[in-house]
Amino acid sequence: MQQDLFVKICGITNSEDAHHAVRCGADAIGFIFFEQSPRFISHRRAAEIVKSLPEHISKIGVFVNTDLRFVRDIVKHVNLSAVQLLGNEGPDDLVNFETSVIKVFRVGRNYDVEVMKNYIVDAFLLDAMKEGAFGGTGKTFDWNIAVKAKEYGRIILSGGLTPDNVEDAVRFVRPYGVDVSSGVEASPGKKDPAKVRDFIARAKSIPVSYRDDEQL
Repeated sequence: MQQDLFVKICGITNSEDAHHAVRCGADAIGFIFFEQSPRFISHRRAAEIVKSLPEHISKIGVFVNTDLRFVRDIVKHVNLSAVQLLGNEGPDDLVNFETSVIKVFRVGRNYDVEVMKNYIVDAFLLDAMKEGAFGGTGKTFDWNIAVKAKEYGRIILSGGLTPDNVEDAVRFVRPYGVDVSSGVEASPGKKDPAKVRDFIARAKSIPVSYRDDEQL
């Protein structure tokens, strides 16, 4: 089947922002379970928001260097449909997960896409590398790397995307999906409704479809 561009609004911390993103056409809502992030949300609060969201919306938990047993506990408590993992997980660590798995790679100056070839996951998320930061940096990276990475699986493009550049990004990379957090915020952890609306509308305005059998 033909799958339209997958759009994920990440760093959601409140119900109002989650429901606004859904009304605007988001396919997925991302919750960050990394306590050092300004967009951190407790699993209890996330569970409350998830209960109120439509069934077809993907609920994705973002974890940074987290024990995988803890990840599985949060998946069950919150009722997540996918996990997004940024850490030292090897290919063997990510098999037999109960949910879809998105493996994050941060793209820096010497990034080698070959590292992706051993991973069997549902998608890869590529974000910009910045020392001491794990996402939400507002920085872009060389999109040519994302194009090359498509050889190894479904690519969700992240890193410095905004309503102003997302159309160019989608045209250039033709990814499976796009992910945004800081690019649609009024302040860390609080979304700007107009930016969320414009980002989703502009991302989905590009006639890109992905041949696939299932969604995250």
